[in-house]
Amino acid sequence: METRGYAALIAKAPLQPYSFVRRDLRAGDIAFDIKYSGICHSDIHQAREEWGDSIFPMVPGHEIVGVVTAIGSAVTKFAIGDHVGVGVFIDSCRTCENCLSGQQQYCLDGMTGTYNGYERDGKTVAQGGYANKYVIDQDYAVLVPGNLELSGVAPLLCAGITLYSPLRHWKVGIGTKVGVIGLGGLGHMGVKFAAAMGAEVTVFSHSASKEVDAKRMGAKHFVVTKDAEIFEDLKESYDLILNTVSAELDINLYLGLLKLNGTLVVIGLPGKPYEVSAFNLLRLRRSLAGSMIGGLPELQEMLDFCAEKNILSDVEVINADYINEAYDRTVASDVKYRFVIDASTF
Repeated sequence: METRGYAALIAKAPLQPYSFVRRDLRAGDIAFDIKYSGICHSDIHQAREEWGDSIFPMVPGHEIVGVVTAIGSAVTKFAIGDHVGVGVFIDSCRTCENCLSGQQQYCLDGMTGTYNGYERDGKTVAQGGYANKYVIDQDYAVLVPGNLELSGVAPLLCAGITLYSPLRHWKVGIGTKVGVIGLGGLGHMGVKFAAAMGAEVTVFSHSASKEVDAKRMGAKHFVVTKDAEIFEDLKESYDLILNTVSAELDINLYLGLLKLNGTLVVIGLPGKPYEVSAFNLLRLRRSLAGSMIGGLPELQEMLDFCAEKNILSDVEVINADYINEAYDRTVASDVKYRFVIDASTF
């Protein structure tokens, strides 16, 4: 399948137009025209080889939505015309206990990333969603409910599920007090989901200008973290705190905000390890945990929840020729709150 997209040909070079070939349709595959592809900060890290071991040429993109155009002979989950989504992984071992329980993101043999890696054959380089067409095994795609606007759905396939999964795992609901550190591409989804689940949500941000947006999205409280006194005023107040930022911070200040049995979940990826006070954990039996995206059943559950609650990501839709500027603006936190590429412009 002849495909048009944008690729990083070498590390740190601007992305540019790139043509390549998707595989032929297998019996269990679906093909779809990509409509929108989100820009995740991890795309930038990998295209610029900031995490090492990048494979070039690289077509990034793992927040992908589109419309099915063809199905293989054994496909039963989808029909032509369906709206579909693909997220951070496109395969897994399918046999380990985590895969069998629907938690493919924690595949013991390693999930197969949507791009910048090899498919299960160990030879084929996976290319992502900055493109106009896609082919995938039906078992690794999800159905997007028809009432959701596709441009706002794209970031749900990574940013959305990354916040939905821990909120579900720690059983957030009415009466739960949730803190969200950072109101960016990740954090704004945490606010929307937690509020929709009935929690009392507080946003912690260094930027006072985001208060109006935070409260529009469902936050009841907004705290500017430049004031050190707030950590004393709010100590022992929260059941769950989600750290969505990659900036280095004093994690002990936030651990001190947790109630008995409270949990702080690390979602962002800081450049340096945290220094954690054991006393802060021992006091009130607090936990420090991590969480990474979600499996396919949870991804579908999230999309159905979004359809029911009318939840979408706040996006700025761009043409393909604006990708490099969008990368720079994402690094500068100059986007409200996720860039999404219109795939018709590839």
